[in-house]
Amino acid sequence: MNHNTPKAPLSPLPRTGDDRFREALRLAGADAMLTGLAALALHGFVSAPPAGTVNRIDVLVPRTRRLRSTGRLRVVRAAEPPRPDELDGFPVAPVPRALADAVAALTDPGTVRRLLTEAVSGGHCEPAAVVRELNRARLLNRPHVVDAVDALLAEGRSLAEERLYAMVREFALPDPLWNVDLRLPGGPHLGGLDAYWPDQAVAVELDTRAPRQDDDALWSEYTRKREHLERLGITVVHLTPRKLREAMDQQAAVVRTALMAASDRQPAAYVVVLPR
Repeated sequence: MNHNTPKAPLSPLPRTGDDRFREALRLAGADAMLTGLAALALHGFVSAPPAGTVNRIDVLVPRTRRLRSTGRLRVVRAAEPPRPDELDGFPVAPVPRALADAVAALTDPGTVRRLLTEAVSGGHCEPAAVVRELNRARLLNRPHVVDAVDALLAEGRSLAEERLYAMVREFALPDPLWNVDLRLPGGPHLGGLDAYWPDQAVAVELDTRAPRQDDDALWSEYTRKREHLERLGITVVHLTPRKLREAMDQQAAVVRTALMAASDRQPAAYVVVLPR
C-alpha cells in the first residue's frame, strides 16, 4: 500500500454567500465575526459587492488568536473586538468597524468614497463613528481616504441640516433665520449659526465635528464662540446629528424651552444678522 499519497488541496469555499460565510467563520473559530466587504453586504450596502461574489472574506478575531490569513479568508485582529450585530444568523462587525476593515484593503478611490458616503446617506451610522474607526486604523494619512472623508462629512452635514428643517416643521416651532452670521455693530464677527431666532435671541448650532487630531482645537473654538454669544445674552443650543436622528422630539423640546424662557432673561445685546 502506498502511504505517500499526496493530500488533496483544500477545496475552495462554497460559492453561495451563506455557505461561504459559514465556512469562513468555522475556519476562524470561536469569537470570530464577519467584517469588511462581506459584513457591509450583510448590512445591506448597495455599493458593496453581493455576498456571493466577495473574493476573500474578512473575519475579525481577538488579537490573541493564533490564526493566519489564507487565500480564502483574511484575518483581521482587534485588541478589543466590538460587540457583533446578528444579521441573517451571522455575527457581523458594526458598520464603522466593517468599513474601516474594508477600506484598509481597498485602493480604488471611487469605491472608498461610495462606501463611506452610503454609510451616512443610507442611515447606517453617523460620520463621527466612521472617522473615529478610520483614525484608529491609521487610515487618515491616505489621500484617497481623506478625500472620501471630506465627502462623508459634507453628506453628514447636509443630512443633519435636513433633519433640523424637519424638526422645526414637524414640531411647529417658530420659523428661524437659517444659516446666518452674527456681528457686533461695527465690531467683530461672532460666528455662523445654523438657525437663529432674533426676537428670543436663541441660536442653534449643529455639532458636526469629526474626531481628528485637531479635535481639541476645534472644540475650543466652539466653546469660545458659545461663551462669547452667551455673554451677549444669546442662548446657544448645540444639537448633534445623532440626537436629531434618534430623539428629534427631545431636541425640539429643548429648543422650545429655550424660546419660551426668553421672556425671563435680560434683553440680549444688539447684533447684526447677515446671511451666510
